[in-house]
Amino acid sequence: MKKDEKKDEKKEQTIKKIKELIEKMRPFLISDGGDIEFVEYEDNIVYIRLKGACADCDYIDITIKEGIEEMLVTEIPEIKGVINL
Repeated sequence: MKKDEKKDEKKEQTIKKIKELIEKMRPFLISDGGDIEFVEYEDNIVYIRLKGACADCDYIDITIKEGIEEMLVTEIPEIKGVINL
């Protein structure tokens, strides 16, 4: 297996784990009238889109940093941050 193929496989495994973790978070956001969508994982940054009530919430930064980002970084240490698009 070539280096690029290994790198791609590792990225795909990481994306799969990110999506699984996001699915665990979704019920909490949905219960508050919001939702979350995985957009992309690039350069150790997870790009998401918060929707519904979460998109306009005054606590969006806290939700991202202390909720979503903290959980993802704890479970997948190579993640350096989460950005809401």
